[in-house]
Amino acid sequence: MRAFQHEAVPHDAPHMDLETILERRLASRAAGLVFWEVDSQPVSLCGHGGRTPHGIRIGPVYTPPEHRGHGYASALTAHVTQQQLDGGRDYCFLYTDLANPTSNSIYTKIGYAHVCEARDYAFD
Repeated sequence: MRAFQHEAVPHDAPHMDLETILERRLASRAAGLVFWEVDSQPVSLCGHGGRTPHGIRIGPVYTPPEHRGHGYASALTAHVTQQQLDGGRDYCFLYTDLANPTSNSIYTKIGYAHVCEARDYAFD
């Protein structure tokens, strides 16, 4: 998770209490993390949380660089998405880095569509 934090949101890293976030996520009945393992070693993860009345956010999704290119994140994201739909969510949504063609292609291939763009602002 620390590697994901540094790669995906490096500007937030000093401000995020990752351990507290993980503890809260793992203890939550409304959110979770699913891991893909190979030979009992985690090679990819996909989270879910941020429920809305009818949907749920998928993410974070992360595969360490040494395990990329094997389809782990694609399969895991598709699985977690289907799990949430089968569990009663009407839809799933996610946020992606528009500058990352790999993740954008993966999400499109498993059924996601670009709906809008969002910006995150922080005020000191």
